[in-house]
Amino acid sequence: MRYIDVTWFHENKADPVRLMSELDRNGYETRKLEFFIDGGVGFAHVTAASMAVELGSVPVPPLDEINAHAEFSGVEICQADFEHAWRQALGNQC
Repeated sequence: MRYIDVTWFHENKADPVRLMSELDRNGYETRKLEFFIDGGVGFAHVTAASMAVELGSVPVPPLDEINAHAEFSGVEICQADFEHAWRQALGNQC
């Protein structure tokens, strides 16, 4: 698995400003968190989702392709950082 954390710079309050994804070896999302400007956090995985968050239906592009667009700034993160954010987000859903 790989883990990415992407900041999305934009003005649309309906879209997330940060996306964290767990990717399988083929680049498909297996879990995803979306963070919104109002503090809301949505999640998706194979069996559940919140706040209309969905896993992507195509592989996530490599970070260099994502970062080639000025509105995105992405980095690879470690599993522990993703797991921490995941537990925190799902704890907030209860």
